[in-house]
Amino acid sequence: MNTRAIKVQKQGWIPKKERIWVIVAIIIAAAIMLWELKGLLQLPLTTLHSKQFEHTFKDFGSNARIALFFVLAYYVLLRVIKLDYLKGQANVKKRLSTVLRFARRWHTPVAILAIAFIILHTVAVFMHGFKFDFNNISGLLSLIVLLPVPISGLFRYQRMDRKWHLRSGVAFAILFLIHSFL
Repeated sequence: MNTRAIKVQKQGWIPKKERIWVIVAIIIAAAIMLWELKGLLQLPLTTLHSKQFEHTFKDFGSNARIALFFVLAYYVLLRVIKLDYLKGQANVKKRLSTVLRFARRWHTPVAILAIAFIILHTVAVFMHGFKFDFNNISGLLSLIVLLPVPISGLFRYQRMDRKWHLRSGVAFAILFLIHSFL
């Protein structure tokens, strides 16, 4: 067994330097979900089909959208820093690399919170009444494509994902943007 395999084997699924923030994000996401689901389940049926409740589930979607833009910013910054245009711009690259490190550090915890808001948005939409229109179908498709993203993200930590995290993430991002803005 080579040294890399032994190191990966001892490391665990999530690296130590990220483990605390991932656990904190999971706890916060679970608390938000439990609190909001409790509130959703206590609503009367007349409220579920009102215009006011429509704003409620759209707010969950808006919170998820903000978090997902932060999550996707990591990939955008990664592409920007590799541009040939920035070859002679050491100062700009240095500042971009600082922002990139920040985005990388918070990529996973913010993604966990975004998934919590997506789940709340989905539950609230089904409580309000699912209609077979373009917006709901595109949202359902993006949710289905989102399912393998966190799983492949765990494999990404072990370097076993073969770029599935990136590929499924890009597919989700495209469907998510279609759902959000069309």
